[in-house]
Amino acid sequence: MEGVDHLAHERNKAQFDVDEMKIVWAGSRHAFELSDRISRLAFSKDNRTMLDRKELFKNTLRKAAYAWKRIIELRLNEEEASMLRSFVDEPSFTDLHWGMFVPAIKGQGTDEQQQKWLALAYKVQIIGCYAQTELGHGSNVQGLETTATFDPKTDEFVIHSPTLTSSKWWPGGLGKVSTHAVVYARLITDGQDHGVHGFIVQLRSLDDHLPLPGITIGDIGMKFGNGAYNTMDNGVLRFDNVRIPRNQMLMRVSQVTREGKYVHSSVPRQLVYGTMVYVRQVIVSDASIALSRAVCIATRYSSVRRQFGSHNGGLETQVIDYKTQQARLFPLLASAYAFRFAGEWLKWLYTDVTQRLQAGDFSTLPEAHACTAGLKSLTTSATADGIEECRKLCGGHGYLCSSGLPELFAVYVPACTYEGDNVVLLLQVGRHLMKTISQLGSGYKPVGTTAYMARVEQLMEYHSDVQKAEDWLKPNVVLEAFEARAVRMSVACAQNLRKFTNPEEGFQELSADLVEAAVAHIQLIVVSKFIEKLQQDIPGWGVKQQLEVLCSIYALFLLHKHLGDFLSIGCINPKQGSLANEQLRSLYSQVRPNAIALVDTFNYTDHYLGSILGRYDGNVYPKLYEEAWKDPLNDSLVPDGFLQYIQPMLKQQLRNARL
Repeated sequence: MEGVDHLAHERNKAQFDVDEMKIVWAGSRHAFELSDRISRLAFSKDNRTMLDRKELFKNTLRKAAYAWKRIIELRLNEEEASMLRSFVDEPSFTDLHWGMFVPAIKGQGTDEQQQKWLALAYKVQIIGCYAQTELGHGSNVQGLETTATFDPKTDEFVIHSPTLTSSKWWPGGLGKVSTHAVVYARLITDGQDHGVHGFIVQLRSLDDHLPLPGITIGDIGMKFGNGAYNTMDNGVLRFDNVRIPRNQMLMRVSQVTREGKYVHSSVPRQLVYGTMVYVRQVIVSDASIALSRAVCIATRYSSVRRQFGSHNGGLETQVIDYKTQQARLFPLLASAYAFRFAGEWLKWLYTDVTQRLQAGDFSTLPEAHACTAGLKSLTTSATADGIEECRKLCGGHGYLCSSGLPELFAVYVPACTYEGDNVVLLLQVGRHLMKTISQLGSGYKPVGTTAYMARVEQLMEYHSDVQKAEDWLKPNVVLEAFEARAVRMSVACAQNLRKFTNPEEGFQELSADLVEAAVAHIQLIVVSKFIEKLQQDIPGWGVKQQLEVLCSIYALFLLHKHLGDFLSIGCINPKQGSLANEQLRSLYSQVRPNAIALVDTFNYTDHYLGSILGRYDGNVYPKLYEEAWKDPLNDSLVPDGFLQYIQPMLKQQLRNARL
């Protein structure tokens, strides 16, 4: 079989040790190996795109329950359990239970509340979700309408949905599974509104799972894609004066006393942001995994697929050898690695910020909040677009569900909206940049990822001294160009804002410019973290060399894509831009012999990848043909409905037709 032999030949081209690169990539492969040993059959997803909604949902419940059973039996720790759950590889109620409900209680609950509720949650004696978004409000959390009014007579909060738009809408796990939720509502005491706070609310009976009195709850319906997020019971929830004990308000940061007095605790409110940083760093890491899966499929298939270029009856050209294919595919491969390293750095940042907050040091919090918001936005948007590009790179076969790409896209694309709409998040970054610029003249020293702005005068005068294409391989040359671009775009926005007497009017009018400045800043962060990774101890000379090539591809691709920015602000000239593009083409040629080995580094099993086009052995065409016959439409030679609809058409006499 040509495909099998062909990919084996491609692997023999590798100029580096794949196992050494796996050490650099690290991460989820342990889960794949562990889960393959446990039971591939239990996690089967071969027919998921053909199941109806109820079967699809029930099948995911089965997988989640099986994963939990094995976690208990194998006595896995928290990290190992998380990796095993990931092998379910379908959106499930467990995602919100572990990813939002538990962290919310950890971050916002008192020691006593954590002791009580986390003990139940860790043993899955209760199942929780995160009920924040409403039918009428998502990104604007301060606009939420659900109320929690304190009743001093009974020492209870009354949770209520005063309007249709105050209905909780979208929380995963809510529709059919969750027994409890962290509900965000406007805290009202003695007629005074204290803003949005979190409350632990029981939704369903622990005996018969029926909704408790005053609670209307259900699923919001089918979503984009075949299986995709339809495995998840995203829900709608309304409260009709539901009473909960006062101590079910999450009170780590602020409390309501027995007398109904609203007070702040000695714990700084900023600690709440630690949970947000944690969630967003997970999202960035997930972006890398999703994009690398798509790139793995597209790269393997591009090596198997041959089109045109045949001479004298010989083999046609491998699609991956076309420069247009390389120019679309290899930047996505580089992006997957870049996002991986950005995610690793965010894990460090989360630990650092948490330690600082606990010590009462809030100096890095605004910057950390801004960069995590920006990285969440940048990586999820690029990944969603990248998965769709990989589908197109696979031609017509990429449109088949058996390619794995349509489902991967449909599952991933909601990440552009949840945990903050991506444009709204970039506007938050833009505001932070404007504040940083405004403080420079007062002796303020920028920290962390904005530290480069301390050199604003130097960067405003910067002009690249690139003379030849190879100069663009120097990390300092690339970094300075990206720093100058980011500074000048931010300064330009700040200067234009000063023209408005009303700052908010200025922010509204210049919002598109602020988004572009934010993107420039966040792209600089990703490039700089990739470069920092290269300065670490990396096993194997060949591995380091390939990472340097990927880093340069990522940076120069961005420079090419945003060339107008670099040229218009004057940090490089057209000739230097042309040299960067020349070097980029050369880098694609350097990646080509290693392309299959670089995606093999991800170590995704065929079962996890779920793609015929991305099979490790390259045996694509026989498997596509075999898969086609599994479709239910092929159960019979004559389709259902033929006698009722098609045969009458074939037999009718069109005496009066004008055809």
